[in-house]
Amino acid sequence: MSDYKQGLRDGIPIALGYFFVSFSFGITGVAQGLYWWEVTLISMLNLTSAGQFAGMKIMLGGGSLAELAISQLIINLRYSLMSISLSQKVDGKFRGASRWALGFGITDEIFGVSVNRDREVSRSYFLGLMTLPYLGWSGGTLGGGVFGSILPAGITEVMSIAIYGMFLAIIVPKAKSDLHVLWVVLIAAAVSCLLYYAPVFSGVSVGTSIIICALAASTIGAILFPVSVTEEKTGGAA
Repeated sequence: MSDYKQGLRDGIPIALGYFFVSFSFGITGVAQGLYWWEVTLISMLNLTSAGQFAGMKIMLGGGSLAELAISQLIINLRYSLMSISLSQKVDGKFRGASRWALGFGITDEIFGVSVNRDREVSRSYFLGLMTLPYLGWSGGTLGGGVFGSILPAGITEVMSIAIYGMFLAIIVPKAKSDLHVLWVVLIAAAVSCLLYYAPVFSGVSVGTSIIICALAASTIGAILFPVSVTEEKTGGAA
């Protein structure tokens, strides 16, 4: 129980951040035609902000199931790598259903807290760490879906752009410290603008655009800025 309680304490700031971001997801989903229970169910069965916003755009834009599946695979593939990495730090009791929970509950922030812990990650600690963020993410979506339409317009407008603030908070610090990351971000933005504004690409769906941007930016980045063997061993990124 002590490990579980420590996990709960460490998850409080993550949960608070998730609540406000998912509140904007609830507002956006209901504003675009989904029912409050639909957006809440999406957040209860997923734990991926970028994946959910992209998936919702594809669904509401009439995209195909193939587009939805491929875009989610590309956007969320990093969680598989995080799970594999974190699985090397868990204790011997962390197996079976617990590993399924790890795969479901891992996010960028939860991974960061877990991997930087100065001891092995126990099953109780990880379950405690993911409990409040999961409740914050699901509860925030429920709040946005139910109360978003009755809140003052100014508040809903501010909260509806929270996701963009979160993206900038993730991208800007890394881009400032690593020019390679900045170039990859700019490449993705340029491809996105090209697909959106160029008349020749007017028939490209939202889902296909997301897939093209992700593949183009990552491929060009890998070609222009390959990671050396030394950087791989030291954990550096290029």
